[in-house]
Amino acid sequence: MKRPGIYDFLMGAAALLALTACEHKELCFNHSEHALRYASHVEATYERVWEVPYGERTDWAAAWSSLGLGFGYDALRPILPEGLRVSAYDAAGKHAVMNLQPEGEEIQLTTGENALLFYNNDTHYIVFTGMDGYATANASTRTRTRASYTGNPFYPKKNENTVAPPDVLFGHYIDSYLQERSTEAVRLPVAMHPLVFTYVVRYRFARGLDYVALARGALSGMAASVYLHNGRTSDTSATILYDCTVEPWGVQAVVRSFGVPGFPNPNYEGRAENSFGLNLEVRLHNGKTLNYFFDITDQMTPQPHGGVVTVEGIEVSDEEGASGGSAFDVSVEGWGEFEDVEIDLK
Repeated sequence: MKRPGIYDFLMGAAALLALTACEHKELCFNHSEHALRYASHVEATYERVWEVPYGERTDWAAAWSSLGLGFGYDALRPILPEGLRVSAYDAAGKHAVMNLQPEGEEIQLTTGENALLFYNNDTHYIVFTGMDGYATANASTRTRTRASYTGNPFYPKKNENTVAPPDVLFGHYIDSYLQERSTEAVRLPVAMHPLVFTYVVRYRFARGLDYVALARGALSGMAASVYLHNGRTSDTSATILYDCTVEPWGVQAVVRSFGVPGFPNPNYEGRAENSFGLNLEVRLHNGKTLNYFFDITDQMTPQPHGGVVTVEGIEVSDEEGASGGSAFDVSVEGWGEFEDVEIDLK
């Protein structure tokens, strides 16, 4: 019998190597599909509402056409954000931050229990503080000053901090999310709710509107901040400064806010300390500046999260409108700029 030679040994080794390589290659291709990992896939949806009705109050969606504002109810719905942020807090107190696409994507979490905060990360005026713990995570807004505004005589709190309107802000909180090990990312639906709401402020003139060139306003008594984990506003109040537009019937503003202080609160309507003031400052064509002040507590109380506020009967007399002539070049530059200063919360 012929004994195997070196050639036969080499051929056998090559065949064995080929079979082994094929089997190993197949296992490598499937390895990622069967690997265990700690991941979830966030699927975010957004509740795009600008006001939330509470109790007995006007149904603004139904009454909208009668207001004659020049834009539709749905035009005030907040647009979708450009990005989504997740703040994750594990059982050991470790805090991790992840930035995602607005519709969500896959995230890596610590195995076991996690508390998760979700909020959009494309804001400009909002200031986030207390983010080391989910219970203290808070959103406020930047200080805005106006030399001509010194308070509202109908509003009891003097020297209240004045701020810019906040940006659109959505939020969602999960107090206990169990991240387990799995071969596939676990589906994680997240319903983003609004934390900032809108007030349409209408200043209706009885006479003298044709003398008005520019206008701006102030809304006092509004919440200074909101807690991200439960959507409750702080008890601290602030005055929001904003610009207005001059319309054929008067002056108008669309003002964003966190809402009223200390809300939600089951005893909100019985809290006597809640009061709200409104200001209108107008610059006339002749260069003169006039201020008007209002108590709007009765309108704001049933509208803690957005709505419509109207004041009427504003007048500019012929004497006020004509004095000084009409040779002034009234412009935004002459009106005076706001000075934005970031709040120092350290």
